[in-house]
Amino acid sequence: MKTITLVFGAVYGMLSVILGAFGAHALKKILSLERLESFETGVRYQMYAAFFLLIIGYILKFETSTEKWTSILMIVGTFLFSVSIYFLSLQDYLGTNLKFLGSITPLGGLFMILSWGMLIFYFTKNRI
Repeated sequence: MKTITLVFGAVYGMLSVILGAFGAHALKKILSLERLESFETGVRYQMYAAFFLLIIGYILKFETSTEKWTSILMIVGTFLFSVSIYFLSLQDYLGTNLKFLGSITPLGGLFMILSWGMLIFYFTKNRI
């Protein structure tokens, strides 16, 4: 689980840089300001998750279910949150109605919040 966490952290970080550059250059010309800001929100939170995963990948031993679920919830939550925002931002350009993804975004956010909460629980339980 440690390796998976670190790999996802690195992949999320790399994709955040790529998508951020893509948004700043290519999407700036084709998206409205509101859609571009939403896209950038997805990128920003994906980068936060990348840092989170890299940090916990180094400090946790992944011996307990709490430690494992802290990582799993952040990985899945970030995917649901950011990817749904990316597609919602691009739906006009893609010419399709993806509004159903609007209910996926908060679920991803909830998973991310739960992951932070589990990390708080881990720290208070282990007195680190």
